[in-house]
Amino acid sequence: MTRLAPQSLSPVILGLLISLAMPLCAQTTEPARLTLVQQGEYLARAGDCTSCHTTQMGKPFAGGLRLDTPFGYLLSPNITPDQQTGIGTWSADDLYRTLHDGVNKHGQYLFPAMPYTSYTKVTRADSDAIYAYLMSLPAVSNAVQVNHLEFPFNVRLSMLGWNELYFTKGTFQADPKQTAAWNRGAYLVEGLGHCSECHSPRNLLGGIEQKKAFTGAEIDGWFALNLTDSLKTGLGQWSVAEIASYLKSGAEKGKSTSLGPMSEVVHNSLGFMTDTDLQAMAEYLKSLPASSPQSADYKPDTTLKTGATLYVDNCSGCHQAQGSGMPGVFPPLAGNAVVLAEEPNDILKVVLFGVQAQDGYIAMPAFGHLSDQQIGDLANYVRSSWGNQAPANATAAGVAKVRKMPVE
Repeated sequence: MTRLAPQSLSPVILGLLISLAMPLCAQTTEPARLTLVQQGEYLARAGDCTSCHTTQMGKPFAGGLRLDTPFGYLLSPNITPDQQTGIGTWSADDLYRTLHDGVNKHGQYLFPAMPYTSYTKVTRADSDAIYAYLMSLPAVSNAVQVNHLEFPFNVRLSMLGWNELYFTKGTFQADPKQTAAWNRGAYLVEGLGHCSECHSPRNLLGGIEQKKAFTGAEIDGWFALNLTDSLKTGLGQWSVAEIASYLKSGAEKGKSTSLGPMSEVVHNSLGFMTDTDLQAMAEYLKSLPASSPQSADYKPDTTLKTGATLYVDNCSGCHQAQGSGMPGVFPPLAGNAVVLAEEPNDILKVVLFGVQAQDGYIAMPAFGHLSDQQIGDLANYVRSSWGNQAPANATAAGVAKVRKMPVE
């Protein structure tokens, strides 16, 4: 599963959204050809379970990953079948209850950093496959004290009221008016893939703002992009095939490349999914109605001379004078979803820290030697040029904040 960003949330949200998390993923497209354990392994890959439950130098799924918040921290639980420190005493019923009801083996409410609000849609068959796989893993003895939050944010009973407001329990039900591929994509995106958990803004209590679902949100200092069919900031100019290709590799020539947490999702999860499943997810995403929180009457600043000078001196050699890039070598900046995001976090991180080579694209060096004001001016120029109409809202203070964030 994908981690929520503490810095993007209010104190109330932070107290509610960090939790003991149990991962989950998607069912295989060809279950008859796989054993139950193999199906579960595919599901675990599809759900990116390892990212939250494996430390950098730790054993797979043994937990211990630290999640810092202003109110303390949590450590991800050990989900290997060790009987003393893991989930070796859990039954298949215990796991299904966790995923479907948001309650763990001990009857404790989970916090929605474990996105059971999405996982409730998982079928019992998929839950049982995940359970079979987890029980087949080597048992690792690694005692983890999960909850280090400060009072009252560490009280799980507080989730009872939250669930009444924002949790609707229920297994995914196919829409008979849609194709099998569309329904498969909906199951993966809305439930198992829990895409809306990162790509949707939340209200003051940490509930997803359903009217703005999939329109983008801040996570880990990055901005998870708009996944609706919006022409300006979303996937409106992407085909189903292009979306599926991007999900598989993390880059699509002439469109964009994955950054930050999304790169991790591609590396650990999406890159292992079948082409059929990725095509289904792309078909469903392409059907999301266009929506954008940006003001329709926004007029970008086209007189950003300082930013233009910085661009010519530092960027135009690779990305070209008109932001067109070079196919397969340097990604375009004109029409790039990263550039057009509602918030400038992504482009600021790219300029500050650079980007590693991926899918044929050459690595981009870091330009952290530029001042905070210069980077802000440069970002605003790129976001307002060559037909780009993103808000010129990068500031020196915003750059300084991003500069202090860890390099991921």
